[in-house]
Amino acid sequence: MPTYITNSEAETEALGARLAAGLPGGSVVAMYGDLGAGKTAFVRGMARGMGLDCRVSSPTFTIVNEYLGERELIHFDMYRLSGADELFDIGWEDYLARGAVCAVEWSENVEDAFFGDEVRVSIRKLSDTGREITIEGAEPC
Repeated sequence: MPTYITNSEAETEALGARLAAGLPGGSVVAMYGDLGAGKTAFVRGMARGMGLDCRVSSPTFTIVNEYLGERELIHFDMYRLSGADELFDIGWEDYLARGAVCAVEWSENVEDAFFGDEVRVSIRKLSDTGREITIEGAEPC
């Protein structure tokens, strides 16, 4: 499984852009990492890599943010959910059926909702700006 080191938020975003550029619609990107690790920065890059010109922010309180354009990115934050049942209650299967790329922060809270074909992105803080990012299931372009 490939591991990447980024030394700034901009580099983390750039890696997200490279990954998303090659993802087909319907992909699920399950993200793991502590608070402040850079998951939302990675998703900002994903949006850019998908050609979306939008403001990306963490959906901590709204649970879901949708970014629409030529391609569609749906950004989930599962921090406040206690399990996959709550994700299904908000329409997880309907989101998947739309064929959008789904980026899921705090995936450890809803792992039962995944089917085993998701791209797994783990982000670990090395320093204030340094990150170790492991990507399983896809290669950045």
